[in-house]
Amino acid sequence: MALPKEPRQKMINLMYLVLTALLALNVSSEILNAFKVVDKSLMTSNTNLTAANNTLYKSLEAKLADPLTAQKAAIWNPKAVEAQKLSADMDTYINQLKANLKKESGLEMVDGQEKFKEDDLEAATRLFGNGPGGQNEGPKLEKKLQDYKAAMLAIDPEINAKFASTFPVDVAPQIGQDGKKKEFTEAYFHMTPTVAALTLLSKFQNNVKNAENQVVTFCHEQVGAVKVKFDKTGVLIGQSSNYVMPGQELTITAGIGAYSSAAVPQISVNGASVPTVDGQGVYKLQASGGGPHSVPVTIRYKDQDGNDKVDTKNVEYVVGTPGGAAVMLDKMNVFYIGIDNPVTIGSPTGWDKTSVTMSGGTISGSGSNRTVRVSGPGAASITVNADGHATKFDFRIKRIPDPIFKVGSGKARVPAVEFKNQSACRAELENFEFDLRYSIVGATVYFSGANFPNVATASISSNSLEPLRALINRCGPGSTITFTNIRASGPDGTRIIDERSIVLY
Repeated sequence: MALPKEPRQKMINLMYLVLTALLALNVSSEILNAFKVVDKSLMTSNTNLTAANNTLYKSLEAKLADPLTAQKAAIWNPKAVEAQKLSADMDTYINQLKANLKKESGLEMVDGQEKFKEDDLEAATRLFGNGPGGQNEGPKLEKKLQDYKAAMLAIDPEINAKFASTFPVDVAPQIGQDGKKKEFTEAYFHMTPTVAALTLLSKFQNNVKNAENQVVTFCHEQVGAVKVKFDKTGVLIGQSSNYVMPGQELTITAGIGAYSSAAVPQISVNGASVPTVDGQGVYKLQASGGGPHSVPVTIRYKDQDGNDKVDTKNVEYVVGTPGGAAVMLDKMNVFYIGIDNPVTIGSPTGWDKTSVTMSGGTISGSGSNRTVRVSGPGAASITVNADGHATKFDFRIKRIPDPIFKVGSGKARVPAVEFKNQSACRAELENFEFDLRYSIVGATVYFSGANFPNVATASISSNSLEPLRALINRCGPGSTITFTNIRASGPDGTRIIDERSIVLY
């Protein structure tokens, strides 16, 4: 069994930092799914580390029984067992925090599966926060991790000398984009979605598993090399990264463990046959299309007993946004003419390395919060240059829809007594995301039907109906009031809107 390499651990740690930066933009379903992919990768890594550690423990036990290595094994095996217990206790503690966090997010069992509010921004704050109403689990976790590191390094002076400066579990203060230090709880759990907080807890578990592996490997090396008897033949699949940018190359390596020439593996990746060298095949692809992706890998081979085997696994990865930047509209996916269109712009490289430009309109403000103004229909674009990587985002420009003229309930047929009690009219935007107001600045009004032998004409110059009071008082069932040439004034100017007839009964 191949033990995990340190570059993979660095890659996993970088993945959750990148996704945490994306949360500054918005909690979209794509980001939540990306955290799930990373969490799944972390859990797989934890399983692999556990299997690797178990192999070391079995080897140490065997060395205790071997007269040639028993003397050294009697010294180092107890130290490995102590590291195992410290790590198991820490892993159990973090698992309990995960369970508590899910409960805080409304955990319930539906058809035998756990369901909870994955995008809850307050659950992690309540559980880990040390402010008013917080359960103070953040500082407790920080203390537990610090104590775990100290206890592991105290197992033996040689272990301390070897890992004091490189120990995988580190709770040093985080540095924000403003250059200021953030305390542990604020940096990791303040206003963090539940699914992201669970991923961070998996990351700490991964650090603990990795620390256990490094310490136990060191103990084993003081006795002798691992002796492993291969009693199974299994599929091994690796990938160069779990998180790539569009255009970057992703390398998938597939093969079988305990390889021999008799196994004759046949490997296909994404439906394409891959040549094999020494039992493994290498497949490369160009990343494209943002979000999570999955590539199927199928391996056909003969096991050590000569039986034909087929195994299919999926390689999962996430494609990020080019340039490390993203733009998301705060209201809708268009800009509207004549009003302030708020947008949020994010860049994990920091604003000292980011510039923003726009065509088809003007953009003002600084940092993440900006305001866009456009003056004519068509198209516009925003270009974000983050640390030398330019990304263009295209948008549509639309005119604000016409408001609808209304009196009272706004219905076309109303009781005469109801209409006669109205003193004002209005122009109302229906089903529009922006909170905008339009005022009536002019209209021609015709009264006809019952009580009006001849059509009576009048006009208004504001929302008030009082200039029509004498004619309104004459109305009764069967009267019709028609408003034409209606002029409404709003933030984008004055426009003529559709006429409106009201029939009284």
